[in-house]
Amino acid sequence: MQAQVSWKEGLSFTGRAESGFEVALGASPEVGGANDGFRPLELMALSLAGCTAMEVISILRKKQQAVTGFEVRVDAEQAEGQPHVFTRAVITYLVRGHAVEESAVLRAIELTATRYCPAQAMLGRAFPIDLAYEISEQQPDGQARLVKTGRFTPAG
Repeated sequence: MQAQVSWKEGLSFTGRAESGFEVALGASPEVGGANDGFRPLELMALSLAGCTAMEVISILRKKQQAVTGFEVRVDAEQAEGQPHVFTRAVITYLVRGHAVEESAVLRAIELTATRYCPAQAMLGRAFPIDLAYEISEQQPDGQARLVKTGRFTPAG
């Protein structure tokens, strides 16, 4: 895999990868940036969220779960001193649908965490990652009713 960033000016860059897509990278004004793009560590958190989300939803679809909405949130703590590395993260899977089975959600999270998501496998070696989930039942009026919350802890 190849990726590159090209400097525009100041602390502004354009990132490109093999897929051909581009993303703006920037810094906050407090450090001399123009606040015109993602911060690099934001992209790491986004990469983690995206990788695990794609795997979990793929597994839930294979398990024929009636998912109507799905979101993954990553809350990453950072060290106070330089470098501001991630020291811990919580990934929360928000699943909405019709009669979504908790066992299917747990299995999807397990397979993703232990087998399929390379971002999670790689970053999990650098800092602890906690896994939580919320399952909501889609209501006829479009609202969702929370039916189950929990945490997944890998065996071993």
